[in-house]
Amino acid sequence: MLNLLRKNTIAAGVLAIIRIYIGYQFIHAGFAKITSGGFDASGFLKGAIASSTGEHPAVQGWWAAFLEHIALPNADLFSFLVQWGEILVGIALILGLLTNFATLMGLVMNFSFLFSGTVSTNGQLILLAFFVLVAGANAGKFGLDRYAMPYVRKYFTVKGNHRKGTTVA
Repeated sequence: MLNLLRKNTIAAGVLAIIRIYIGYQFIHAGFAKITSGGFDASGFLKGAIASSTGEHPAVQGWWAAFLEHIALPNADLFSFLVQWGEILVGIALILGLLTNFATLMGLVMNFSFLFSGTVSTNGQLILLAFFVLVAGANAGKFGLDRYAMPYVRKYFTVKGNHRKGTTVA
């Protein structure tokens, strides 16, 4: 199965569709936040913190502590990061540019939303993103990664290595 995801051209096409779908979901969410006249995450953060108490808390205490002591005091920064992060992840996934990194950043955001008690499409997007992430370079085969990754690999080539072309793993 792993070999199929990482090497098969048909799988690359299916992964491109999945990647574009995930990217669209991120762009759609980010665009809605940017054009709504000023996205403010503080209400969401306060609601998540409030959901950490009671008999059956939806948010775990350690995450609520992070939200209360780090995210909430910096709500403006987190608001900026969420809306523009969603836009940038969406663009990168649709274009197939730095696909693995964009997918990883999308996973971080989706897990953050889940940790905060949100039940939406986040679980579905996480599941799909794992297929894209496991597929590695094949997920960006039909995208700009095909052209960009040789330059990225060249940039991260270890200088002074005994074998020419050996890259950092």
